[in-house]
Amino acid sequence: MGAMVLRRIGEPLAWEERPLPQPGPGEVRLRVEACAVCRTDLHVVDGELPGGPLPIVPGHEIVGRIEAAGPGVALIPGSRVGVPWLGHSCGHCPYCAEGRENLCDAPQFTGFTRDGGFATHVVADAGYAFPLESLIDPVAAAPLMCAGLIGWRSLKMAGEGRRIGLYGFGAAAHLLAQVLRWQGREVYAFTRAGDGAAQALARQLGAAWAGGSDQMPPEPLDAAILFAPVGALVPLALRAVRKGGRVVCGGIHMSDIPSFPYSILWEERQILSVANLTRADAAEFLALAPRAGVRAETTTYPLARANEALDDLRHGRFQGAAVLVP
Repeated sequence: MGAMVLRRIGEPLAWEERPLPQPGPGEVRLRVEACAVCRTDLHVVDGELPGGPLPIVPGHEIVGRIEAAGPGVALIPGSRVGVPWLGHSCGHCPYCAEGRENLCDAPQFTGFTRDGGFATHVVADAGYAFPLESLIDPVAAAPLMCAGLIGWRSLKMAGEGRRIGLYGFGAAAHLLAQVLRWQGREVYAFTRAGDGAAQALARQLGAAWAGGSDQMPPEPLDAAILFAPVGALVPLALRAVRKGGRVVCGGIHMSDIPSFPYSILWEERQILSVANLTRADAAEFLALAPRAGVRAETTTYPLARANEALDDLRHGRFQGAAVLVP
């Protein structure tokens, strides 16, 4: 098998030929069909998420076909599955016992603490390999495995409000906007100042308004979801939401949040963070996405050009999501 490997923080990924991995008990080996490139992958390769082992194969928005299954696995070889960021939970800590496996005390993360999908093959925990037979395009399905799932969990935490602001109109936001419009809610898209292409995509997807992240929306928001990893957006979003509104931080990493006056938090506004996902989130979203007609805007790259895809993501050179195709 071949893989793009992070050997040292700050260095480009390097191509390696490796022996074909064998699945252990409760695991499956996939032949990777597509793996989307997430901002979290940038946090991994840039060293902004400390503690992961090296070398590591990044990538956690994986779609592939099962080639082999270890003992105790009911999934059928040949079937298509998707593998997300949360790649394993212990099943017995207090959080797992409460059904909050996203907060597991002994988790494994795909592409961070276990090898991920920037490769021709990957071994995954069968409990975190979600059937995708209803999604026939692996390239379009790959961004759903993180951008879609984290967007969905963020929306659940944002509540049932009608006017929803999305800060950072990239992979997650452009998928979530489609869900919001299907639900009959209003989308307010906030982008980098002057990013006309992202604003045009937001309007194309039905946004009621699109503007710079330094602007105020024309109406107070019921909730705001931040996908851009920029802590300075938190006070701006607090000013944009109504009394009792929520600001949800959807990323795993964010720059420091600057100090802000208590007056913009007062009146029962809330700041919430999202951590990982649960399998229930995946079941809900993957059933909903086809009904809502969710379709990812994608730019494809050969696996060997993973470094180029990461750099293009870092500099905002495409709309939607980048997807590696082995």
